[in-house]
Amino acid sequence: MSPLAFRVLGPLQVHGPDGPLRLPPGRQEVILAALLLETNRVVSTNHLVDLIWEDNPPETARTQVQICVSRLRKLLAGADGEVSITTRPPGYVLHTDAGNVDAVLFTGLVLRARRLRERGELDQAVRLLRDAVTLWQGDCLSGLDSGPLANKARQLNEERLTAVELRIQLELELGRYDGLVGELQRLTREHPLREKLRGQLIQALYWSGRQAEALEAFRTARRFLAEELGLEPSRELRELESAILAGRLPAPAAPAPVRVPADRAEEETAGAEPEEDPEPAAAPPPPEALRQDAVPHQLPAAVADFVSDAGRFAALEEALTGRPGRTTVGLAAITGKPGTGKSTLAVHVAHMLSETGFPDGQLYCDLRGTTGTPATPEEVLGRFLRALGIPGQLIPESLDERAEMYRTRLASRRVLVVLDDAAGEGQVLPLLPGSRGCAVLVTGRARLTALPGAHRVELDVLAEDQALELLSRIVGRERVAGEAAAAEALVRTVGRLPLALRIVAARLAARPHWTLASMVQRLANERHRLDELAHGEMTMRASLSLTYEGLAPEDRRLLRLLSMAQAPTLPSWLAGALLDDCRPFPSDLMEPLVDVQMLDVAGVERTGGFRYRFHEIIRVYAREQLAAHHTPEARQEALARMAGGWMHLAQQAHRKVYGGDFTVLHGDAPRWEPPASYTDEVLADPLAWLDAEQASLCGMVEHTADAGLHDLSWDLATSLVTLFEVRGHYDLWEQTHLSALAAVRKAGNLRGTAAIRASLGSLYMSRNQFDTARQALNSALDVFQALDEPMGEALCRRDMALIARTSGDDAAALELYRRSLADFDRAGDVVGRAIVLTQSAHIRMRQGETAEAQNQLDEALDIYEGVGYTGGRARTLRRVGQLLLEQGRSDLAVLTFTEVLELCRDSGDVIGEGHLLRDLGHAFVIMGRPDRARDFYDRAVAAREGVMDFGGGALARLDLARLLDAEPGRSRELLVPAVEVFRERRMGRELAEAERLLATGC
Repeated sequence: MSPLAFRVLGPLQVHGPDGPLRLPPGRQEVILAALLLETNRVVSTNHLVDLIWEDNPPETARTQVQICVSRLRKLLAGADGEVSITTRPPGYVLHTDAGNVDAVLFTGLVLRARRLRERGELDQAVRLLRDAVTLWQGDCLSGLDSGPLANKARQLNEERLTAVELRIQLELELGRYDGLVGELQRLTREHPLREKLRGQLIQALYWSGRQAEALEAFRTARRFLAEELGLEPSRELRELESAILAGRLPAPAAPAPVRVPADRAEEETAGAEPEEDPEPAAAPPPPEALRQDAVPHQLPAAVADFVSDAGRFAALEEALTGRPGRTTVGLAAITGKPGTGKSTLAVHVAHMLSETGFPDGQLYCDLRGTTGTPATPEEVLGRFLRALGIPGQLIPESLDERAEMYRTRLASRRVLVVLDDAAGEGQVLPLLPGSRGCAVLVTGRARLTALPGAHRVELDVLAEDQALELLSRIVGRERVAGEAAAAEALVRTVGRLPLALRIVAARLAARPHWTLASMVQRLANERHRLDELAHGEMTMRASLSLTYEGLAPEDRRLLRLLSMAQAPTLPSWLAGALLDDCRPFPSDLMEPLVDVQMLDVAGVERTGGFRYRFHEIIRVYAREQLAAHHTPEARQEALARMAGGWMHLAQQAHRKVYGGDFTVLHGDAPRWEPPASYTDEVLADPLAWLDAEQASLCGMVEHTADAGLHDLSWDLATSLVTLFEVRGHYDLWEQTHLSALAAVRKAGNLRGTAAIRASLGSLYMSRNQFDTARQALNSALDVFQALDEPMGEALCRRDMALIARTSGDDAAALELYRRSLADFDRAGDVVGRAIVLTQSAHIRMRQGETAEAQNQLDEALDIYEGVGYTGGRARTLRRVGQLLLEQGRSDLAVLTFTEVLELCRDSGDVIGEGHLLRDLGHAFVIMGRPDRARDFYDRAVAAREGVMDFGGGALARLDLARLLDAEPGRSRELLVPAVEVFRERRMGRELAEAERLLATGC
């Protein structure tokens, strides 16, 4: 019998085998609509109550919802369709195939169309978008009276219009101008505020040979926006008008298709099934950030008072965007002495070109060429690959492999790469893409003459008119015009150097009662220094001293102490730590330095507080003053407070992730606590905070190690494993731990040494370096036993058990797990106990001890739910699903896998998503539903290969080939690349099976 079909894209309707079903109006309609909008997902009872009553629900509201759900169940069951509503705390789930709900079908068609467009298959994309829009029968959920549901409906209505705009854009790219004019005229009347539709109408008219009407369409838009909103048309519309008037409007062109190699596969641990590996933890970024179509936008903010030469900008634009027929990557280098505005010009140019020239994204990195620790190409490529959608666990170790993956990721894309403050050509060359559609903009003090084919711009001081313009923008035009002669004298006095001019102008802006002439006179008193201002760093020191001496004593002290921070940007709480001042708004301490531009505002935190940045020359000057005014002991005390603040926040982040201070050792070094309200707000998403502060935290590990603060160094390093493990930052894991290890060994700190060695053992295990891992763990265990440190013993034995389990020695693994459990119990660590229970349950499952495995998994789930550790719950639920499969309870296994799949998607864990899709494929094979299994295996291949994870993709290909013995051509297409991966990874068992299938003609 045909399944039920649900329609929400228009009036709410349910169609069964015998025609439409009559839905009782009112509450049952609202509840069904809410469940359909979240098909196969839990909708809480509280949410349903809010949908029906909004403000004042009665005391019986939850009971009335239960009654409505019960009636809906009977109605849908009577229709004999493949649909059910099940109770799932904290609410209900409507289960049905996604293809039975028009909203889900619509979303899937649009997504497929976007992927087809990326591959250059525009005709097929247009057909899918037309099919998607034909699903609509009016506004979403029209006629349904529920305010909260109306918000969701409006969102879907917006997606419908976006799909229409995308389809029209594709048809413009295909040259179908005439046939679009009438439709666009209707759409612009129906949606007069959508400027994208108006722009498409202008293009369709122009390329249909109706230039006058195209201009009139622009003027109509301008009049409407002015009369209704008091606004000018968008920049895009204005550029269309200008291009038409100039006779150079380019025809809409499709982007270059993205070529996806047929043999792209995925990577897994050599010789082991995925479930044998340490399982992926849940991670917070949204899934789209990790997808194949991730579009990075990393540019810093551009300055509002930017001043530059128009000809210089045009030359840079031509060098980066190029002309038709260019066969190499666009490359430009901006060089010059400090303070000439290299970074400012680069960021401004990048912003101006980002939308029109490089729509596929902009990558940015400060290479730290003028610091003592310039960024390595491996580090930068790791950052860029993550921004381009590659999970950290899949990024190769070597520079050559990272560069190859980077160039592959950028092939057929138009991405602008900005490399700021390069130390030399060797730092830049590995970061150059291979695609001619990309471009690279580099800044640095060195001339960078060995960059092949680069257009070079060497900045010097500003021209006099540009310097006066910059002064006017900061101080005010009226003030400059009122003292024109003094303004010219002031510009000459500071040598027209942009940074020096900004500093002087900031002082004037902060003191409106000062005249420009008085500032000229003040600068004249420093004649010997200011005369040298145009000749390099020595003159900059003189200029900086004027501003520095004008600060209050406490502000000068803060500036000096801040120079110890080695972070790229500075959070406001650092000021409180350095001055030992616990005021609720520590940014108040920073603002006097911002007023005189000794610090720049670099951004805004989630708390609403600001982040700050030093100009490197100012930092150098402040460090000189630090050495002159503070004893080594005073500097060490301030550094300890700063490091204690980072340690406190990192420890709190770990607690929020795990539900407590679990599975980690801590030292006894004192913490410095920022205001509690600040800590709560900034750690609302603890993993996101760890991500954002990664560079600062890692830098602090090395800084404290170098300064001899060994207890803080090892404690912070091991706390950061929370981040390193989830994100796959294995290189940072090793780098920070080796620095801390050197410090604790030098200090004779046995406990810290053992903690670092144990953590390194986990790292080596993650890299499949099992012999090295055993050595590290055994040496750490010996020390922990001598110190009677139960937590350390527990961590070591847990990881040693995992090595034994992966090697196939189940008896040794179970004994180690038993002892690890006892150690965790002695330490009072319930999360550590739950991790061990989950891992050992997998062995019990393999040995057929299903009852014991079930007991261990139930206990682990209780622990995770009690502390609120979502990542652990997801891993344990996956094991529950596998156990249900072994018990023959396939339906429940599918429900469990589906729930974990949603947890992975919500957390952005694409590796876990690939595992779960494959688990679902296995489940449907067991249930005798090969079509469903094939669908999930296909999706598993796509999910894993979409992030260049070769090994697991090859395993999913092998699964799929087993189902396709009746399709030898398709099976061969799947198996050939899989065999290559198995052979390369030395996965003998899988290789043998794949070769056998090929040999038998599958």
